[in-house]
Amino acid sequence: MRLLNINTTKTRQVLSSSMMALVLSLTMTSGHTAADISQTYNDSCAACHDSGALNAIKKGDSAQWQRLIKQKGMPALINSVKGGMIQMPAGGLCNNCSDDDYQKLIEYMSK
Repeated sequence: MRLLNINTTKTRQVLSSSMMALVLSLTMTSGHTAADISQTYNDSCAACHDSGALNAIKKGDSAQWQRLIKQKGMPALINSVKGGMIQMPAGGLCNNCSDDDYQKLIEYMSK
């Protein structure tokens, strides 16, 4: 078995560039900032939660959101979003949201 020789300058440059690209991509996809959550809300949730369409709890209706969070718990709410409901498509129109993103979106709407 022959081992790879990584002592050449070219090989080190390629490995260094690859590692930097990996670090940057992980940094860019490691979660949304508050501004991103606002934009994600506008892109994915606002159509129903701004107006209350299809009986969606309106953004900013803290009393109803807090009641729902207390009643179901955050993990169950996240699972409801991920699985969808009769009136809401699976993922709530956010195809690339993580569980953490869904929690941040729920918290954002509840304020």
